Amino acid sequence: MDSTLKKGGNRRDFLYLTAGAMGAVSVGSAVWPLVDSMNPAADTLALASTEVDISKVEVGQAITAVWRGAPVFIRHRTPEEIAQVRGEDWQSLRDPQKDEDRVKKAEWLIIKGVCTHLGCIPLGTKPGQPRGDFGGWFCPCHGSHYDISGRIRKGPAPKNLTVPTYEFVTDTLVRIG
Repeated sequence: MDSTLKKGGNRRDFLYLTAGAMGAVSVGSAVWPLVDSMNPAADTLALASTEVDISKVEVGQAITAVWRGAPVFIRHRTPEEIAQVRGEDWQSLRDPQKDEDRVKKAEWLIIKGVCTHLGCIPLGTKPGQPRGDFGGWFCPCHGSHYDISGRIRKGPAPKNLTVPTYEFVTDTLVRIG
């Protein structure tokens, strides 16, 4: 054998390294599509957040937006509604929560419109729909009544209506999610 090949290695070492490198590249190119398929689809990412223009929502009016396939109730509360709900004893409620902890701006209530009992959609957002005994929402499926802050007041629902993550982008634009 040639003495120069022994110092720096031999042809067999070169073949082993080359074959190993090619094997690693092959495994990586085979595994990458599998790993990449676990990322959320573009349509799923698009639903991760939604922006709602609230400029046309009158005081005392409510609208329904859709976020992640579920309704979100946005209510522009009157000063009287705010005073009423903030004057009540929230500590005695089934799921005690202050109104101030459920809103970022007192006049805007943003809640997920899914009953916490069995996932029904409560009534009370559209004009003429029953709002229950406490002026908020009423779930006719099993009789849950929610107040103007979305807190459970009567019926089988165990929790308040959920407040989603949201932020006011401007005074008239809300990003939910």
